[in-house]
Amino acid sequence: MSRYADVTLALIALIWGTTFVIVKEAIREAPSAMFLALRFTLAAGALGLLLAGQMGRIRRAAGGSWRWGTVAGIFLGAGYLLQTWGLETTTASRSAFLTSLYIVLVPFAGAIVYRNVPRWREVSGALVATGGMALMSWQGETLSLNRGDWLTVGCAVVFAGHILAVGKAAGFGDTALVSLLQIAVSAVLFWGLLGWTGLEPAWAATRWTGGLARAVVLTGLGATALTFVLQTWAQQYTTPSRASLMFALEPVFGALTAWWWAGETLGIAAFGGAAMILLGILIVEMKPETSSGHPSS
Repeated sequence: MSRYADVTLALIALIWGTTFVIVKEAIREAPSAMFLALRFTLAAGALGLLLAGQMGRIRRAAGGSWRWGTVAGIFLGAGYLLQTWGLETTTASRSAFLTSLYIVLVPFAGAIVYRNVPRWREVSGALVATGGMALMSWQGETLSLNRGDWLTVGCAVVFAGHILAVGKAAGFGDTALVSLLQIAVSAVLFWGLLGWTGLEPAWAATRWTGGLARAVVLTGLGATALTFVLQTWAQQYTTPSRASLMFALEPVFGALTAWWWAGETLGIAAFGGAAMILLGILIVEMKPETSSGHPSS
């Protein structure tokens, strides 16, 4: 089952990577927070309708599903917000690299949460994959960190927490509830931010075009509702460290999509970085795991 979980996580990375071009176009039509609020609200609404006939079972769900699903939602929403704020004063390439630090943070944070020693294959694979991310995204900027960079580092820490929280929640087996909770909590955070910073200006700045509507539908249903259900299911059968490593494929798929769809040029560094990410995954996959690596509570 671990193999199926890894393939599922790779599929999620494929979906996220291929929708990057769609998101890039969408945020030209609407402020980032507005787009995220619309995207996650649609996703929460769709999952809520699908689960409408299961409310009795949901109310009886284990407390751990409610608790860790809510925690995962807080981490998820906070991660997106920190990343958005960071992009105001840092470059996209620096943001991509600094966000990817969650890959190497997860094994060590997981060792604390689950009280075990990080597997050397997972740590080695994470380090190699992070190096690949650096090669793909870093464009010769200085190493000094500004306010936006530190916000993005915070985003990486929070995203690591999200993967660990989903791992804890997945142990209770209620995939649908956990998925709905984290998406709904994130949507509330996004609308709360808009209310705090000014909903009317954001609403006025939004161009309600067909392109924006398509982007909200595609990312809300495909890249949010579907992917977070799949992630919660998959993390029942693999470790958070392996999950974070499989997500490192996202920029690889994103770069290939940008090349094929948007005509962007891929240089030697991009191919070299992609090769390092694949090598990092191969290091972990050379030997199957003998256990899921995380308890259910």
